[in-house]
Amino acid sequence: MQYKSQAVAKPYFIAAIGLFVAQILFGLVMGLQYVVGDFLFPAIPFNVARMVHTNALIVWLLMGFMGSAYYLVPEEAETELHSPKLALALFWIFLVAAALTVLGYLMVPYATLAKITGNDLLPTMGREFLEQPTITKIGIVVVALGFLFNLTMTFLKGRKTAISSILLLGLWGLAIMFLFSFYNPDNLVKDKYYWWFVVHLWVEGVWELILGAILAFVLIKVTGVDREVIEKWLYVIITLTLISGILGTGHHFYWIGAPEYWQWIGSVFSALEPIPFFAMTVFAFNIVNKRRREHSNKAAVLWALGTSVMAFLGAGVWGFLHTLAPVNYYTHGTQITAAHGHMAFYGAYVMVVLTMISYAMPVIRGRAANSERSQVLEMWSFWLMTVSIVFITLFLTAAGILQVYLQRFSDTPQPFMAVQEKIALFYWLREFTGLVFLLGLVLYIASFFVKGEAPATSGKLAGATR
Repeated sequence: MQYKSQAVAKPYFIAAIGLFVAQILFGLVMGLQYVVGDFLFPAIPFNVARMVHTNALIVWLLMGFMGSAYYLVPEEAETELHSPKLALALFWIFLVAAALTVLGYLMVPYATLAKITGNDLLPTMGREFLEQPTITKIGIVVVALGFLFNLTMTFLKGRKTAISSILLLGLWGLAIMFLFSFYNPDNLVKDKYYWWFVVHLWVEGVWELILGAILAFVLIKVTGVDREVIEKWLYVIITLTLISGILGTGHHFYWIGAPEYWQWIGSVFSALEPIPFFAMTVFAFNIVNKRRREHSNKAAVLWALGTSVMAFLGAGVWGFLHTLAPVNYYTHGTQITAAHGHMAFYGAYVMVVLTMISYAMPVIRGRAANSERSQVLEMWSFWLMTVSIVFITLFLTAAGILQVYLQRFSDTPQPFMAVQEKIALFYWLREFTGLVFLLGLVLYIASFFVKGEAPATSGKLAGATR
């Protein structure tokens, strides 16, 4: 490991994986509740399982982003982190706040939770993905400001690179967009309008900058390709991302009461959103093909290539399937949306965090890569999780197409619950593939505990990090 302070990334990575496990477990609970409605009721109602599932996803990805940044920025800046102690203190504050929030969801009725956490003074609760109590949101802002201060000071005192600059732009954008979660107007149209400023401009805006920066960093490390080549690709990708992503927000405004011109703006620019993901796929494979060396961490290379392909399929292709206004008129809010969401989050963000963990954790532990036995297990986990998410997406897509036809398009549309019974088979198949995904995640965790000799690495390999 090049800089001692990079070790602060380790607890963030460990906590991220722990929360990932919790997210998947509650996802399986939800999946079973789709077909066995009273499963674990009243201990864990569906709405509570869903809150924990989605909130755990957001928190563990943020943990992963933070750990990745704490590892990446010192190495890019060629200097130690400004304050490792601050980074560790913020980690514990964030982890305890997340744990208490989840316990609040599970143990206290949501209305009571809102009352005892001061939501009446500054109402922010009750919105999808932003269910966190107001006091938790304030805590997130405090942690984010401390985190960004630490990274920015590190950046300013060291070398400035395109990768660290784009990463910081994405992280600052993430924090700024989150401030819209505190704006909760009484008018439902305005509420939804600005709610998407958080949700869409995160996952289809600034998070993509973070994704691009992390992927570029890992590719430099494992391929030895000149930084200038990778940075040129990165500039092209983020430009396309920002142009299509920001105006593509319009595809969320189609049917909420916003002006009709959003149907054109949203359709046109949303149709362009797959382009940066396709460029990312071409970029990743092009860079790996041009590699100057064979890195001993083959698992990290596999994760990096998989990220680009699955991000293109999930966020690009499956996003485009239902993004045009005339199509979205029938599909919004159906299982087609869920299909897109599952593959997009996994392909774009879950996989890039796992890529960084796969690359950085062995280095933090004092080796260039895990043992060959460990990497074989890790690559099995890659294929199990990736293939299972593909089948989850296909099953939900089939369920969504049938749902759209039976419930919204046919000459004799059927009630929602009647349609749910007819597509239950796809929910059972989704549940089975979810168990396979969990198995893959367990193997990923186990791979870090497999003993064996680390692969041999040359001095050239170890030193070629600029």
